[in-house]
Amino acid sequence: MAPKKSTCNLCGRTSYLVSQALQICGNCIRTHPEKALPYARKIHIESKAALGLPFEPPRDPMGVECGICAHKCRIPPGEKGYCGLRENKEGELVHLAGTPDKGIVHCYYDPLPTNCVAMEFCAGGVGSQRFSHSNEGPEYGYKNLAVFYGACSYDCLFCQNYQFREQTMHLKPTMSARELAECVDRTTSCICFFGGDPSPQMPHAVAASRIAIEENKGILRICWETNGNMSSGFLKQAAELSMSSGGTIKFDIKAWDENLNIALCGVSNKPTLKNFEWLAEYGKQCREYSFLIASTLLVPGYVDAVEVGNIARFISDLDEEIPYNLLAFYPQFFMNDMPTTPILHAQECMKAAQAYLKNVRIGNVHLLA
Repeated sequence: MAPKKSTCNLCGRTSYLVSQALQICGNCIRTHPEKALPYARKIHIESKAALGLPFEPPRDPMGVECGICAHKCRIPPGEKGYCGLRENKEGELVHLAGTPDKGIVHCYYDPLPTNCVAMEFCAGGVGSQRFSHSNEGPEYGYKNLAVFYGACSYDCLFCQNYQFREQTMHLKPTMSARELAECVDRTTSCICFFGGDPSPQMPHAVAASRIAIEENKGILRICWETNGNMSSGFLKQAAELSMSSGGTIKFDIKAWDENLNIALCGVSNKPTLKNFEWLAEYGKQCREYSFLIASTLLVPGYVDAVEVGNIARFISDLDEEIPYNLLAFYPQFFMNDMPTTPILHAQECMKAAQAYLKNVRIGNVHLLA
């Protein structure tokens, strides 16, 4: 869809940088959240209703609690949690998927070096002596097992992989953790879990990782691309698997302002930022490559240099060496009427990030307008 001008219902601004779906601009979300968030709420209700799911993590005091991700949904009787993979049946928590026996997932092979955001900084990209088949850069002749999970703990209106919702709705295709692990062969040197997001299906991902490592002695890095909304218990397991195998964890920090994150993604970013803080400290023991990487999608009109500068300052307070990737936005899902990221926007965001961090990159440069 071609970019269209829309008008903010609060300040009256008309621009290509106002989402037609949201009908509110980024500035009004940050400055007048009490007036702006009800507009965003309507869109998230519509988005989640299409899947038959609650528009926010349920908090029924009499419901059953799920502790897989950071939401810790308390699910009412006869209903599902936010991700759609857990249900309260007669007072019992039933896992419809995301267990070692059944994951909503498909996978494919990516020849290395791949277009992974972390490739420039990971053990396989820099040529780690312990964790790579090559001591001088990318591992030509090897491949990555890309694992795409069909559920998510966020509801991003700009989702770049929104097709995962079909998997959530139909609870297929499925693979057991063992079936997934058996996709690893002698030329597979890394596994990357993404989606959707791995956070609602961590029991499956952790089990598959452990089986794959046990049955494939040698180099097999475990990597994650995630919104960071995991429970603390599964976050620690993911970190241990990655650290011991030479893998990398990439957090996609959507926004800095909590209200903006709620408007764009349906939920708070506080758990993500808290988890990132923990990982930054945990990752300091790794000196061979970049264990933790951050990225942010530059959504025009919403995720601007102010947001990026605040995120970069937050990361810098933890470790100024942590790589930060700024990704060009492509119009998708509810925000398909928006323009791709303008070059000037990307340059302003990069400058804001470089004021705090040493390793800043712009990805998807071919999308810049």
